[in-house]
Amino acid sequence: MAHPDRDFLPGRRLVLAGMAAAIALPATAWAEIPKRLATGAMARFKPARPPKPMPDLEFLDASDNPLRLADFTGQARLINLWATWCAPCVKEMPSLDRLQATMPRDRFMVLPISLDGPSKGKVAPFYKERNLNDLGIFYDKGRKAMSVLDVSLLPTSILVDPAGNELGRLEGEADWEKPEAVALMKAAIGSAS
Repeated sequence: MAHPDRDFLPGRRLVLAGMAAAIALPATAWAEIPKRLATGAMARFKPARPPKPMPDLEFLDASDNPLRLADFTGQARLINLWATWCAPCVKEMPSLDRLQATMPRDRFMVLPISLDGPSKGKVAPFYKERNLNDLGIFYDKGRKAMSVLDVSLLPTSILVDPAGNELGRLEGEADWEKPEAVALMKAAIGSAS
């Protein structure tokens, strides 16, 4: 079959290449955490299958400046919902601090969001007493985090890829400085690349 337009085939190839790229893009953006990484200290990690977009929760920093989860797009995040009155939360905070110290802050952030509410004034002294120097201080704005993020247990940690998709979550305390936890965080950093 003859085509009078010389640019027909090259144009058709561009359209087909564009369609192939569009189909391949979600596979990159929706990369999953391999099941083999959910072992040892991370055995209770429940991967999201498939990863799903995170709601854009609003929260506050230590100076009461508003932040949103979307402000951290481009970085993998471990969102940790916790409170000073929660014994398992208190127990895991030092390991979260050490995890953040070992990870590149420009590519990975632990976001410990305190649900202390009326006892908010206890959070900064809690950090100082325990020498939590590598974690930021963040607060739940309007006590909405648990419902917005569909959390029913403290602590709960939600692993988010750099594009803002939930890769999975772990309910209850964990030892975040174990090699399997670090491997899981590194997988999250690379999941959207």
